[in-house]
Amino acid sequence: MPRAPLAGFSTPFFAEWTEQNSAHRSPVERVRRAVYRARWGVGAGLAGLLALTVIAPGGAASADPSANTWYRLRMCESSNDYSIDTGNDHYGAYQFDLMTWRSVGGTGYPNKASKAEQDARALILYRERGWQPWQCASMLGLREDADARSGRTGDIRLPRAGQTSTAPGSGTVPGFPGGSHWYTYGETNANIKRFQDQMHHRGYFPVGTGQYGPNTLRMVKQLQRLNGLVPNGYIGPNTWRLAWVGRYTP
Repeated sequence: MPRAPLAGFSTPFFAEWTEQNSAHRSPVERVRRAVYRARWGVGAGLAGLLALTVIAPGGAASADPSANTWYRLRMCESSNDYSIDTGNDHYGAYQFDLMTWRSVGGTGYPNKASKAEQDARALILYRERGWQPWQCASMLGLREDADARSGRTGDIRLPRAGQTSTAPGSGTVPGFPGGSHWYTYGETNANIKRFQDQMHHRGYFPVGTGQYGPNTLRMVKQLQRLNGLVPNGYIGPNTWRLAWVGRYTP
């Protein structure tokens, strides 16, 4: 049975008070006020009430963890570093391993994906498996909500396909200067020095010398191996590009 209006408040006065104070009210409070107004015929009809309840907290889309919860998880997992690669086979802000990353539709390496893609794929994983994949979730005492393990992923928006972040300090990749000639062990020239200098920026060389010696050979093979190329030691167009945008662990 409907209740009478609150004692001491006429219906018109209550309606005016709610309008004046709506800017300072939480979404939950707005819905509660809308329910009251709809029940007593003050300003809001049934259609407006239904529209409000669709976006009110407690619906499927809003049951996901808060931004602060995700931030706490990232700080624990990676110090909130989206480009991190410490060589432990886990990558990016959410420390995906490659098998898990690919299970939620990711390609390449997670730490090379944009922040938006990493965030979206972490949400997909949460919708599929809850907090289970993240050890830090247990350490932080995070609790699952209605969306955890629900399998509902159709409303999660992903960035445009192919949108990725570049390696730290990568900048624009210069064209391969060797033409049809690939640089190899024993050579010395300015282009090899440029390659070495770029790798120095990424933590390998103390300084580029231009001489392709044993240290350069080890580095080139590691760079090739980490990015899926045959580790043959030749600096061709693909290996040259990897110095700027490829995965590399010093």
